[in-house]
Amino acid sequence: MPLLASVPDTELYQFFEKQNNELGPVWSISLPGFGRMIQIDTPENVEHVLKVNFWNYEKGPTFKGIMQDLAGNGIFLSDGAKWKFQRQLTIRIFNIKAFQEYTSDVFVTEGRKVINFLGKAADEGTVVDFQALMLHFTLDSFGAASFGKSFGCLEHIENKIPFAVSMDNLIETCTRRIVDPLWKFREYITGVSRKVDYDSQLIRSYALEIIQARRRQGFHAEEKDFLQFLLEGVDDEGKPLCDELIVDNILTFTVPEKLAD
Repeated sequence: MPLLASVPDTELYQFFEKQNNELGPVWSISLPGFGRMIQIDTPENVEHVLKVNFWNYEKGPTFKGIMQDLAGNGIFLSDGAKWKFQRQLTIRIFNIKAFQEYTSDVFVTEGRKVINFLGKAADEGTVVDFQALMLHFTLDSFGAASFGKSFGCLEHIENKIPFAVSMDNLIETCTRRIVDPLWKFREYITGVSRKVDYDSQLIRSYALEIIQARRRQGFHAEEKDFLQFLLEGVDDEGKPLCDELIVDNILTFTVPEKLAD
């Protein structure tokens, strides 16, 4: 715990990379309240955990508590039968043909916006924060692929988009929880818990509004997106998926895109 506490938030990745290089592809660290955390970094080990012996490895209540404000009860936080159902539901989204169908045009459209922005910056001789630009590009692209509309980040780069800000806040907070066994106490006394509630409600309300609007308009669109696939999905009884489950999975698929940035 003192070792992790000495690592700045911005250097956690470098810390884990250093441990991996020194200790090998499998090593562990123990934290009070969390227990033993095992780190793996080979294709064989990942396959062992996520495929061959998946049923032996549950997310568990600790990890769920840490991430639930961000990902709800989506596939990343589900275990057992619930995970299997959601995997069957979402796996068809990620076959090569379907993925190309609903992402190709999106990346071209958003990519042109990036090129236009860079061209204007070059003409005017202005400095560009390229990492921030790529973050905007990624989030807008994913918004268009998942919701059928971008978040508008590239159109208003100078302005902060509430959804993007709240998503960033939640990712930062949940990431800090991973190395802080006293996070509930800390967030309570510092007021962070109220901010978490606000940010979580904002992103969920945003997603829910789009889902309900699509239902009202009729969701059998010609062009596929993540939301389209989920709206066409059914549960084990053949009934349409509830809005809450769709929100959880739409937001779940947004998280890796933001973490990648």
